[in-house]
Order: sequence, then C-alpha cells, then structure tokens
Amino acid sequence: MEPAVQTAAASGECQDPAYSVFARNCPSRGTLEHITGRWGALTLGALHDGTFRFNELRRRVDGVSEKMLSQTLQALERDGLLHRDAQPTNPPRVDYTLTPLGREVAQRLLSLIHFMEGHMEDVLESRGRYDEARLQR
Repeated sequence: MEPAVQTAAASGECQDPAYSVFARNCPSRGTLEHITGRWGALTLGALHDGTFRFNELRRRVDGVSEKMLSQTLQALERDGLLHRDAQPTNPPRVDYTLTPLGREVAQRLLSLIHFMEGHMEDVLESRGRYDEARLQR
C-alpha cells in the first residue's frame, strides 16, 4: 500500500484517487453500504433481470417495506447504479433499470449470491455444529 494511502486510512481520511473503504470518511464506504446492505443487494439482483416498476420490485424482493425499497432505490440512483424513468402519464409510471455501472455491480453480486445458494448445505451443517457445541457448554 502506498504511504499516502496508509496515512489516509490511519487518519480516517480518504485520498483521491486511491479510494479506500477502510478509511472512515471515504465516500466509497457509503456506496459499498448501499450495495451490500440487505435491500441494496437484493434490489440490484432483482433489477439484473430487466426493467421493473416499484410494485413489481417490491414483489420480487420479498419482505421489503415500501419505505425501505423507496430509500434503497433513491440511494442506488444517487450512486449512479440505477436509472429512474418517470413518465408523465395518468397515473404516473415510474420504471427502474440498471445503469451500465449498476449492471456490472449486479453481476458481481449475483456471482456471490449464486455461490452462497450453492453452498447452503455446508452453511447449514456448520450452523448445526456450532449451535450443538454452544448447547453443550
């Protein structure tokens, strides 16, 4: 790591162009939180399949509240990961789609999601062993 980056990370500052999510005040940390938060990751994954309206997304991302989905969409739009297309119709129609950057992020997330889905038996076995060991203490 470059000395300037080490100093920046140690001080909690972010130095351009070496953005570091490990630096407290670096804007990359906020974007990473938007992407990797529960609703951000699921929303990006859902949008990878195409363009959706708000209620379609809400059905695809089972369990998300209207408020949380709205906040998530706003954060992802602000970060340049999705595009919001509001059409002046009656009633208004709003479509959400990934930007090229959002599509790349979603592809990477989906790789992780598919990896985890394919290894859930291992995870569940590990959880069982862990829980059993905790009960015996």
